[in-house]
Order: sequence, then structure tokens, then C-alpha cells
Amino acid sequence: MSKKTEPARPEARLPKGLFDVSAGEIRATEGMLAKIRGVFESYGFEPLGTPAIEYSDALGKFLPDQDRPNEGVFSFKDDDEQWLSLRYDLTAPLARYVAENYQRLPKPFRRYQVGPVWRNEKPGPGRYRQFTQFDADTVGASSAAADAELCMLAADTLEALGVERGQYVVKVNNRKVLDGVLESIDLGGDANVGKRLAVLRAIDKYDRLGEEGVRALLGKGRKDESGDVTKGAGLTEKQANLIVDYVRTVENLRETFGSAPIAAKGIDELEEILKLARAAGYDEKRIVIDSSVVRGLEYYTGPVFEAELTAPIADDKGQPIRLGSVVSGGRYDGLIERFTGEKVPATGISIGVSRLLFGLQRLGKYGESATQGPVVVLVLDRDRIPDYQKMAQALRAANIRAELYLGEGGLKAQMKYADRRGAPCVVIQGGYEKAKGEVQIKDLVLGAKLTALDRDEYLKKQEEAQILVPEAQLVENVRAVLARHKG
Repeated sequence: MSKKTEPARPEARLPKGLFDVSAGEIRATEGMLAKIRGVFESYGFEPLGTPAIEYSDALGKFLPDQDRPNEGVFSFKDDDEQWLSLRYDLTAPLARYVAENYQRLPKPFRRYQVGPVWRNEKPGPGRYRQFTQFDADTVGASSAAADAELCMLAADTLEALGVERGQYVVKVNNRKVLDGVLESIDLGGDANVGKRLAVLRAIDKYDRLGEEGVRALLGKGRKDESGDVTKGAGLTEKQANLIVDYVRTVENLRETFGSAPIAAKGIDELEEILKLARAAGYDEKRIVIDSSVVRGLEYYTGPVFEAELTAPIADDKGQPIRLGSVVSGGRYDGLIERFTGEKVPATGISIGVSRLLFGLQRLGKYGESATQGPVVVLVLDRDRIPDYQKMAQALRAANIRAELYLGEGGLKAQMKYADRRGAPCVVIQGGYEKAKGEVQIKDLVLGAKLTALDRDEYLKKQEEAQILVPEAQLVENVRAVLARHKG
């Protein structure tokens, strides 16, 4: 008789570039998002939701890597053989939404949105294929005041999250200045779109790779530590020198690069943004011009901005790390035009939620949430589960988190379960307590502290850690235990 072949078991494994999120991390994130939402709404932005999946052609040619599905984005075909893609940011779906609903929207249209986005790119340390963004955009306003406002919004948001002045900076640049530089080295026009995008991506890595790394990406290409090679822009040494000079130049932009009309216009817009920011009280320690800011996506047409944490940040081993930008964005006046045929000015910022939370945690601003677990009602007699369920329900009705133990273990296993759940206390009622109409409430937080005390102090405090009360007074006594450990 042949042996029966068991079906192959799937391997429990997490896809590369993705991550699971713990309850504490979720609560910490939700607390941070609530503060961001409050600042965004104080500026008059309203919430909007768009689907995670869009038609690939609606995302357009502005993909993170290559101009076709499954390069830079995750794509698949539907039943009608049309390409669909997971959104790679929240801006392209906004452009589609505005174009589709343009006639009924107020102008300017101001919206914020939070949600996950996906990038089909090589994962690495701190670089994930799924992450959450929190965006704010103003559509229908061409004034530099709209761009200046977003820079101020970024500063106000970081401060609302506990980042002190001097621990962050908002950096501003204008793609028109770089466009003028690129035109001066014969990289203008539609024929050079690929090279320009390669240049943008190279400059966008200046903070991380430094001048040597950027020069390699402007030239033949660069091999990273893993041995993978990134194809370069293929510029000549003379062209690359001018690009690097531009990136290093902060002062005298007009004198150095203002001869090109488009560059001069970009410098005018930068000066106007700074003028408006300074008038509103945002000095050079909060908002500055930085020529290395270009953003890696093609759709930006004017001012671009990034905010980064400048305070020292270390990894788990205490080694200093560069976090990069936690807020970024810019003006994209041509994105909606793809749908409508008419130019619609638009500008926005995006917060990288996970990266910002990581940075805040490293600065001691946010830890994983210390929210207490639920009160656990133990089951000593399985024939009396309705009685125990009634106790749990009484606690819930009083707005106290509570759960009935639903496992199969005995008292010791149940106590261990409550400890792992982070329960502040447990409710115990055996036959003896039931006959007397009483319940025991065991304070697990205080009980854990008692183990560090000497015998006399332990005996003195033990009565507080486990009390016997009338069942009718269950809620008020549990509430007293919770109040004892609040905060």
C-alpha cells in the first residue's frame, strides 16, 4: 500500500518590503494622525477618500521607475483586459477625482487624505513597498501664497507633534530653476524626458549618497553595497559638473543661474514664498531655500519642498542615521490638465507617516502606546459562563474595556493570559464568592510591584492588591483600580 501524500503546507512568511504592525504601534500612529488631522483642519482642509486601485493610464507617465505597468507600480488586468494599478501616491488619484468632479467642486479645492500607497521597487533598510501617506493639497490656486502656506503647514504640524524649533527645517526649491539649468546643457524638450528624470532621481539622493554617489548616477551609473547597479543619466563630465554646482549653490542663485528666463521665473517664485513666510513669522531657522531639493517624480512643475528632522537620530545600536525627509511635496500644475485639456494649478504636501513616527520615537516624542489592556473576567466554573458574561457586560456598559476569558485553561493559565494581555486587573468569582454575592478584584499592576518589596511591606500592601467586594459594587471598584494606574 502506498503512503498517502500529505498536501504541501504553505510557508508562513512575510513578503519582502512589507511589515506587520503591532497594537501598540497602531495606537501610537492613530494618536499621531489625530494631531496631524487637527492641524490640517485648522488650515481649512477637508477629508477625502479615493480607492487604492486606479486605471493605470490615470496614474499616467509619472511613475516612480518606468513608464509602463509593473515597473514602479503593482499592476494587473481586469476582465476587460484593462490595466489596473495600486496607487503609488495620493496625488495622481486626486488629479483624477478633481478632473471627474471639476464642475461641482469649490475652487480652490482643499483636501486632505490619509492612506496606504504601494511602490514596486527594491526594498531596503527603511524602504518599504507599502507605506502610509498623509497629504494636503490645494487645487485651483496659482498664487505663491498657496505654496508658502504648505511650508508653514509642514512647520506647524511638526511642532504640534512635539518637534521643537531647531530640531527640524523646511527646505524649499523650484523645479523651474533646475529646468533652466537643464536647458542650458541641452537637456530640454520631449526627447530628453528620460535623461531629465534620471537627473532628478540622482539629485533627489544627494542627502543620502553625497556628491560622489550623485556624480556616479549622473554619469554611467552606480553599484550599491549589494552589488546591484543603477543605470546613470549618461551625462558628460561637463554637464554633471554644472548640475553638481547647482545643487551646492544656495546663495546668489540669480547671479549664477538666472540668465535662463524659466530659471529667473523660478527664483522670483522662491523669493515670493520666503517673503510670505517671513511676514507670517517663519524665520530662516524654520523655512530655507535648498537647491538639492528636487523630488524624484516628473509631475512637479514649480516650487518643491521637504521637511526633515535635524536633531541627531540613532538606530537601535546607537549609530547615527540619516532619516531623510518626513514631509515633501510641491506644485504640479500639469497633472489635472492630462484629463481636462486645461491647465489647473495645484500644489500639495505629503507626510511619510511611518518614517515620521520612527523619527518622533527616536527623539522621545512618541513611544508605542501604553494603553491598558482590558479587564479580564476569569472563568472558574464553566457551567456559570452566563454569570461571568453578565459581569463583563456590566463593565462594558460603564465604558470599561472588558473581556471574558474564552480559552480552555485553568486558573493559572488564565492569570498568565491576563498578564500577557496587559490587563490592569482580573475579576474572580468561584462558588464561595458566588454564595456570598461577592467578587474578587485582583490588581495585577500593583501585584507586580509588590514582588520588589520586602516581606513586611508586601504583607501591608497585599490587601490593596486583592479585594473582596459585593458583586453590586463591581463596576465602581474596578473603576477605582483603573484610576489608581491612570497615565
